[in-house]
Amino acid sequence: MGLASSDSERSGTVDFIVGTKTYQTWYMVVGDLKGGRRPVVALHGGPGMSHHYMLPHVQLFTRASIPVVLYDQLGNGQSSHIHDVPQSFWCPELFMDELDNLLKKLELSDDFDLLGHSWGGQLAGSYAALRQPQGLKRLIIANSPASIPLFMAGANELLDRFPPSLGTMIRKYEAEGNMKPKEYQDGVMEWCKRHICTLDPWPEQLLKSFGAAKEDPTVHRSMMGGYSFKIIGNLKNWSIIDDLHKIKYPTLLISSPTDEIQEAAILPWFLRIPKVKWVELQNSSHLAEFEEPDRYFEVIINFLDTITA
Repeated sequence: MGLASSDSERSGTVDFIVGTKTYQTWYMVVGDLKGGRRPVVALHGGPGMSHHYMLPHVQLFTRASIPVVLYDQLGNGQSSHIHDVPQSFWCPELFMDELDNLLKKLELSDDFDLLGHSWGGQLAGSYAALRQPQGLKRLIIANSPASIPLFMAGANELLDRFPPSLGTMIRKYEAEGNMKPKEYQDGVMEWCKRHICTLDPWPEQLLKSFGAAKEDPTVHRSMMGGYSFKIIGNLKNWSIIDDLHKIKYPTLLISSPTDEIQEAAILPWFLRIPKVKWVELQNSSHLAEFEEPDRYFEVIINFLDTITA
């Protein structure tokens, strides 16, 4: 296990064995994992992003002394990058195995909370429903769809609210498989500035994660397909809806009316998880940790302080 450390922060790697190959998962810990306060393990989105845009969650420690674990999922950021595997290698089961491995290596398997954002919430929800880990105590799902088809339907409905010429142009290029024209990229960015992050300019940590995804798009292309308004990758038909009743942990849902993840894709979490609370943040889109941090962290800390498990 490689390690670098300071008084309240340390980072390192753990070995993750898949078949006959050994890869590395990079992680970062803020706070004392043995200090008596249950840690939050935070899962980034994408798939294909890096931990950088999740760094605001360090505020759970600075605001409430809650230890935080961040990590780069396999194929992303500072974890191992892999290019000699079939597309089918990149699947939710792989990332659930990686999470299992990280928890064991950090000796957290017996007592931890999970927070997942976007794809990270899909992963956290799948892990809770399908693996049902004994040590998981509370679950936070932020801006995550319960179904990829429902997510795509909502994203396209949002696109239809823009001038018709924008949607026509974007869909034309995506039908051609050509995402390089500046016109296309500018059009997608116009949509993103309304439904991904409303800040101008975008925070450096967010740009760093997008840069990491662009530098190595393997995971995103394999799982999502590389388009903005259609999914052709391994997650094309992904849905956790039929398994949501298996999530027995107290769960907090966070969303926004203007998020790219629209209400129809959030609603199944609320309807089917037995113990669940849903909070909508009115002044954010997809990234409340940047757009509305005081309210976002207030909601999370209140949940962690008041909901016992």
